[in-house]
This record gives sequence, structure tokens and C-alpha cells, in this order.
Amino acid sequence: MRIIKKAVIRHKNGLHARVAAMVVQKSYELKKKYDVSLYLHCQDREKVTASSLMLIVSLRIKEGDEVWVSGEGERSETAVGEMVSFLESDFPMADFRTITQVDDLLHENTFTAEQVFHCMANGLVVTDENDIITIFNPAAERIMGIAAMEAVGKPACDVIPGSRMHIVNKTMVPELGCRQLIGNSIIVTNRSPIIVNGEAKGVVAIFEDISAMEKTAGELREVKQLKEKLQLVLESVHDGICVLDEEGFITYVNPAYLRIVGEEREDLLNHSIELISPQGARHKVLATGEQVLGSISTKPNGVTIVANVNPIVVDGEIEGAVSIVKDVSEVQGLVEKLNRVSAKAEYLEQELWRIRRPSRAFSRFIGRSGKALDALAIAAKAAEGLSTVLIRGESGTGKELVAEGIHCSSSRLSGPFIRVNCAAIPATLLESELFGHEKGAFTGAIKKKLGKFELANKGTIFLDEIGEMEKSMQAKLLRVIQDKEIERVGGEETFKVDVRIIAATNRNLEEMVADGEFREDLYYRLNVIPIFLPSLRERKEDIPMLVEHFINKVNGELYKDIKGIKQEALDILLQYRWPGNVRELENVIERAVTLTDGQYIESRDLPLYVRETGSSQIVPIDGREIADTILPWAEYEKHIIQKALKKYGSYNAAAKVLGLTHKTVAAKAQKYGIEKNVFWEKRI
Repeated sequence: MRIIKKAVIRHKNGLHARVAAMVVQKSYELKKKYDVSLYLHCQDREKVTASSLMLIVSLRIKEGDEVWVSGEGERSETAVGEMVSFLESDFPMADFRTITQVDDLLHENTFTAEQVFHCMANGLVVTDENDIITIFNPAAERIMGIAAMEAVGKPACDVIPGSRMHIVNKTMVPELGCRQLIGNSIIVTNRSPIIVNGEAKGVVAIFEDISAMEKTAGELREVKQLKEKLQLVLESVHDGICVLDEEGFITYVNPAYLRIVGEEREDLLNHSIELISPQGARHKVLATGEQVLGSISTKPNGVTIVANVNPIVVDGEIEGAVSIVKDVSEVQGLVEKLNRVSAKAEYLEQELWRIRRPSRAFSRFIGRSGKALDALAIAAKAAEGLSTVLIRGESGTGKELVAEGIHCSSSRLSGPFIRVNCAAIPATLLESELFGHEKGAFTGAIKKKLGKFELANKGTIFLDEIGEMEKSMQAKLLRVIQDKEIERVGGEETFKVDVRIIAATNRNLEEMVADGEFREDLYYRLNVIPIFLPSLRERKEDIPMLVEHFINKVNGELYKDIKGIKQEALDILLQYRWPGNVRELENVIERAVTLTDGQYIESRDLPLYVRETGSSQIVPIDGREIADTILPWAEYEKHIIQKALKKYGSYNAAAKVLGLTHKTVAAKAQKYGIEKNVFWEKRI
């Protein structure tokens, strides 16, 4: 049975030493009377037994403090009640016998403390509030070389060289683990202030001579380091090592040897080589004392090894032998690793020029309009997790910049960021590009190639123009998303991959799903976190900022000093529709900076089709000239490709209508900074 009650201390001096002794005496009486163990609790402190004078004094209980009394025993409630009443009283001395018992208890604890100080192995020095030494135990005499009678009663600074006890007394800040040199001894000292009612009443210094300990520790450390270095060398080498004693028993094998021969350590250690391999090179070396080099053999696990065996000769006597073996079949593994490294190096070499990691994840996306900031806010939130992201928007709106920003601000920052343009890779090669292929998988596969998913392991893969992926590839991509594993073209082995997928498209995937052009299950797998990037005409307030950015960029590239753009020219840019979005704006600014002769871009420096906003987009249709303005052929060609892509939605379909090849339409679109379905404005 456990009871707990609260008592409020009313004695004006709280539980000082004599009162605490009375509490202890009362605890003894109640335990004897009721067979109950009593404990005292104070707020934010551990409970202490009511029968320990030193623990009660250490609580520093003052007048008005609340103390909880708990008891453990069958008659706890009665005992706790009596103790609470006693604690809330004025602690009267009942009789001479009680006073004597309390004084004996105080004397006993004082004597015990003195014995502890005397028997301590560590030095103990105590000063009062005036920095005068009051305690100087025998260990301090031995360590300091000073007799206690010469130290007690004197200022610590006069007795101990370099003493800081007066500083601790003044600052009331403890100094722990201080290392100092006294004579030829290395001392570690802890100095703590004695604080009573917020005032410094002295300092306690406890110190230990660690000279012998440091010397021994240094010697042990050197021996341990030597042993660990030798063990590390043996355990780390890639070659297998086997050591025999003079009688042919195996005394040591390293992990590489166990791995190569496919044996367990207990199956080899302390076994005789005469029983394991009586015709082998090791037995021969022990018998003849001559080394054997380049011995080739096949182990029971099928591994072919080459071994060099040397005798251990001490004072002309053979004391054993050492065998060092190599796994010949590991060469194939080394070639495999070399191929992987070469493939990564080849890809990274191609991508190195594109890596310009910003100081802030999305700093390369220029824009402060509401729609732009809303999209970036969602992207920043998406970066905190690992969910698949689908970035939607027209061509030239900065989908790749946002994807890279998500990667750079995510937990996968240290991993690779791999880009794949699904529209730029022929459908017949896309599977090999994504998943890799084995040597000989198809004509032209002269060596094994790692796919983009393998290269992106532990990182992020960006699948741009995901809407152009054929349905057969969509099914294979769905498997990667679901199972987190891939299989190379022409291979039979599957590989686990840890890749975060960010996809992007300017197509209306919902319409494609309805028309059966895009798998519905893949759509839902990709569309976990959709991010819609606004077109430039939806955030025209960002145009001045973008113009300034591109002027500075082109100035740096062309070593020019264009200071800005005149308001008339800027007004024209603000009125233009920008079907090519930010990419088209960048091209226009680059052209203007290149061609202008002044320090500011003027309206005459802008392309004619931009200046004549609206009319430049009217071209001859069905043999009828609708506009009087005659434009360069490139403008007509650009507009025709734009209209074809808008209407038919893919390179293949547009190419058939125009009587061109798929590659020609793709090349023209890239030349003019446009892509298929560039005029799609419907927000999903």
C-alpha cells in the first residue's frame, strides 16, 4: 500500500541541519512503530528516503516550500499523517533524550563526512567565502606536497600555485575537468562553488593525479594501435590470407580467404592441412621449405584460385607457412564495375555543363507573380516528401527548372538528378535509354549500357514530355513505379532501384486517358502531386524582371554592356501573346542585345512579328493572302508547325499532315523554340 500527502514547511529556517536531523529521528521512530518506509519529494526532484540526513539537507527546503510525504507499508496512511503533522509543526524538542539523539545523529554524520574526506583517493580542498582554506585532506597533502597544517587557515592563492578557487568563488561558475601541471604531476581538477541562498559561501576543489594513468594509457594505446593496424591490414586486403603453424595446423584466415573459398572460419581454424589438402601447395611448402608461386587450383565451391605460398623461417627453422590467394573469377566482377563507372562517367561528362546548382533551390525560376509563387510554394512542399510529382504547363514555362529545384531542396540532394526527354528519343530506343541493355541485346549493342533509372539510383529522374510515351512503354514504366525494380533489355535479372520520379508534360493527359492514348493507372500513379506552371501571358507582370535577367545573362555571354530596355519596347513585349513562353522571350532578348547599337533596347530592335502584335500571326491559308505584310519564310514555317502541333498534338501526326518526317518536325520545333500542342491553354 502506497500513500502520499503534502506538507507545507512552516519553520522559519526550513529544514536546516538540526531540523533535518529531527526529521530523520522521527522517520526512525515511525518505521519502528508502523513498519513503514517514508520518503520525501520536492518539485522537479527525485524522492529521497526520510532516514538520510545528508539527502534531506541536500534538498535545501525553505520556509513555505511544499513537501510530499509518501510511505510504503500496510500502515502507511497513519505513518504519513504523523510525519506530515511533524513537518508542519515548529519542531519542538520534546526532552533531553530527543535532543541527545539529534546531536548524536549530527555528530555521527559529521564524523562520517570527515572519514570520507580522510579516506578519499582524490585530493579535496575547501575554502570559505573569504577564500581561506578550511579543509585539506591527506590526498591533497600527497599530491600537492604540502602539509595540511601549513595550508589550513591560509588563502588558497598563497598555498596552491595558479589556484583559481578565488575566481570560482567570485563568479559562482564551476570549472570542471581542468587539466593542469603541478610539479611533475598531471592533475585533473573540478572546482565547484558552494552557494547558499544565492550567495557564494566558498569553493570545493576535487583533483586527481593522472600522471601514471596517462603514461600507462599511452603505452596501452600504442600497443593497441599497432595491433589494430596489423589486424586492419589483414582484414582489409582483398586477397585471401591463410597462416599455418609448423605442424600444418591453420592458425589464421582473413575474411577475404573465407569469401573466396566459401568456407566458414570454424571449418578451417585448428584443422590440419594434411587432412584438408594433402596434395596442395601449402603441404608441399611445409615439407620442402621452398616457396610455391602461381599455383592454380579449383576449390569445392567451384572458384578457381591462384596462390603464392611462402615458408615462415625463424633462425633457420620452418615455423609455418603463409598462403596468399586471388579469385580469378573476380576479374569478371572488376570488368562489370569498370563498365558501370565508365557509363556513369560518360553520362556525367555530357551533363556536366548543365549542372549549375543554385544557392537556393528555386532561384533560377524568375518570377514574383501570384501564380508563379503559388506553383513554387507547392513545389517546395513537394520537395519535403518522396511522392511522385507531375509538372503541367506549356512548353517554355520552366518545368525542368522546377523539377531541378525540387530535387535540390529534397533529402536526395546528394544523389544524381537525371533528365530524360521522352519526346526526343525514338520509341524504339526509349526502353534501352530508360532501363539499359545487355551486350548483344540488339544490333548495335556492342557493350552493356546502364539505363537512366540505374544512374538515378538514390536520386531523382525527370521524365519530360511523359505524354509522348507509347502505351507499351507506359506499362513498363508503371511496373517500375509499383515494384521499384527494372530489367535491362536483353537481360533476365531484375534490379531494385530507389528513384524518385518527377514527370512533366504540356499535353492534356485527362483527354488522352479518355481517348485511350494514355493509361489511366499510370496517370493516377504520376499525378500524386500536380504542379501547374502558368504561361507567360498569365503572369505578364514577371516580364520586366525576366527581361532584366536575360539582358544581364546575354551581356555576360557576349561581353556587351546593354543597360536596359526603353518603355516603348517593354510595352510591346507586354502586349505580345508569347506562345513560346519564357523560352521565346529569352530568344527575343538575345536577338535584341546582339543586334542593337545603342545602350538600351528599342522597339526597332525587336522582331517584326513581335512589333506587329497579332498581324504577324496571320499567314496565307488555302491560297488566300490575309495580311499585307510580307514576312521572312522562317516566320511562316514556324507558324505552320505551331498550328499543326496544336491541332494534331504529336510530332508523328503533324509530320504526316505536312508531308514531312517525324525527325524534321521535331528539329524544326526545336529550332523555333516550340513544341507540339504549344497553344494548349486549358487548365486541368
